[in-house]
Amino acid sequence: MVVGPALTHGAITVRQVRVRDAPALERELAVNRRWLRPWEATVPGGSGVFDVRSGVRALLRHARTGAGLPYVIEVDGELVGQLNVSQIAYGSLSSAVIGYWIAERAAGRGATTTAVALVSDHLLFGLGLHRVEICIRPENRPSLRVVEKLAFRYEGLRRRYIHIDGGWRDHFCFAVTAEEVPFGVMRRWLDGAADPAAAAVPLADRIAAGVARPGD
Repeated sequence: MVVGPALTHGAITVRQVRVRDAPALERELAVNRRWLRPWEATVPGGSGVFDVRSGVRALLRHARTGAGLPYVIEVDGELVGQLNVSQIAYGSLSSAVIGYWIAERAAGRGATTTAVALVSDHLLFGLGLHRVEICIRPENRPSLRVVEKLAFRYEGLRRRYIHIDGGWRDHFCFAVTAEEVPFGVMRRWLDGAADPAAAAVPLADRIAAGVARPGD
């Protein structure tokens, strides 16, 4: 599978990652180390050393199998992050999972929300998938704001779901299906029709994840 043409809205562009993006990605990951480390996937028992160029090549190989779509996020032509689609499945499941990171200097400017909306619409209506999922650490408020703004529906707490920053971490999981957004995720958001309440996490799950206490 090829990622296809770039997806653009205003100053935000999402395009396929290229091997020649590796130096820029390395710089961003180094400059934003403190900002990104709490949310970075790690390998149990691994050294923590990551070869960005090899990682990009691996993503592109994965894309050629049809199981993933690797993107970078640009603002006014400047690379500021990555968005990766994984676990693409067709047939009776017809689903995919989105993960992303954004440079600290670009946070709060709508770049991540726009990128997620663009790619979600591509998955649901360009590729014809039925469901898009995003899983987020309970402590990651900036990422939680993305699913709130786009009104991804909260689906539940996954205990010790992904190895992040050296340990197995709980994640809140959210999803949207094609039936919920007949005119698209982006259109619903821009029209002010996305209800943040859809992404509300029940107090019991917030307590279980350690980000709330009884009575909050």
